[in-house]
Amino acid sequence: MKKIAVPTNGENVAQHFGRCPHYTIFEVEGCNINSSRLINNPGHQPGYLPKYLGDMDVDIVLAGGMGRKAFDLFKQNDIEVVTGANGSVKDSVEAYLNNELDTESDICDHGDHPDHKHEKQY
Repeated sequence: MKKIAVPTNGENVAQHFGRCPHYTIFEVEGCNINSSRLINNPGHQPGYLPKYLGDMDVDIVLAGGMGRKAFDLFKQNDIEVVTGANGSVKDSVEAYLNNELDTESDICDHGDHPDHKHEKQY
């Protein structure tokens, strides 16, 4: 069984991983979702979320995009980062499980400052 964490805003994937209001934690086996639960974001502190989610035995983070520093911190905590999620949280997880998620690299390398916005253009 694996655990997947998805940044959540309402029913949708939140576009800013560290500053989202919630995370949905899915327990999956093969291509099946066994359960899910919503948890509050404990707060955005540099380096905290990889350890926090790692302590919850999260194996995979599914996000729209992520900064290079955060990506590297998750990797150091043995958590795989998959980018390209958007729209419905549940639909994104199902697309990932069925190898239908467009996981083009969306790792942001061009600045980490308060005014920086990183949203996909469709």
